[in-house]
Amino acid sequence: MLSAAEAFEDYLRGECGLAENTCRAYRRDLIQFGSFLADTDLSRCTSGLRKITPGMIEDFLISQSAAGKSPASTARALAAVRTFCRFCVLTRLMDSDPSGAIDPPRKWSRLPTTLHHKVLQTLMETPAPDEDKHWLRDRAALALLYATGMRAAELAGLKPGDINFDLGIVRVFGKGGKERIVPVAAPALEAVRRYVSQARPSAGGEGALLLSRTGRALRREDIFRIVRKYVRRAAIRKRVSPHTLRHCFATQLLAGGANLRSVQEMLGHADIATTQIYTHVDASRLKAIHKKFHPRG
Repeated sequence: MLSAAEAFEDYLRGECGLAENTCRAYRRDLIQFGSFLADTDLSRCTSGLRKITPGMIEDFLISQSAAGKSPASTARALAAVRTFCRFCVLTRLMDSDPSGAIDPPRKWSRLPTTLHHKVLQTLMETPAPDEDKHWLRDRAALALLYATGMRAAELAGLKPGDINFDLGIVRVFGKGGKERIVPVAAPALEAVRRYVSQARPSAGGEGALLLSRTGRALRREDIFRIVRKYVRRAAIRKRVSPHTLRHCFATQLLAGGANLRSVQEMLGHADIATTQIYTHVDASRLKAIHKKFHPRG
């Protein structure tokens, strides 16, 4: 018989349709919760599950905060425990949900980091043929991140057939396997075309677009390493990740006049409230609008 924890993972993937990264994060959080409880083995002890109280969960969250975890990480840990408790009630491993009355920690709203377009241009051009063996692949990776706003995991899962060079679009599979279509600018398409025709290994990686020297599909972590490498090379002092390029993509679309719903669709956000944070980033645009339309601007 599957343990409660293993059955919960199947539930997350099959019933909830959560992304693989979210499933892994919830599993880590649940393992930490089990370790915190010490004498409660969440994977085998059914009677132990019924002994979990709201106070135990609150103490776990306090320990997470005391260990230096951010409010966002602590909130995710609560979400993992709360989802697990609901699953246990659903499968009658618990009589009631002890997590229902616990409020998540308050998270500060932080504005996303963005880069000036000249800095971005420098970053795009940093992979060089005389310094980097995989410069064509890396230029294609950077160009796609910036041109489409893809997440690192989405880029790692991209296949050559997902790009339509004639129409200038890319098919992206986001969180939960949700599919969306995103336009791609010509420079990014050209970078991908050069990589595919001149440098991509002919086989391997189960059909992935971006491959290592040995033909292995690049992972999400590899995409992060590529970005960090060229950020250092370009002497960019800000903390920059693949998600920073996603922020730049969204911010510049809105600055150029794109409507919020279109940006939401291209980013693959389920909730438009997530997209709305980008409306606070471009202060110069807001000032120009204020000056133009306010009677005392």
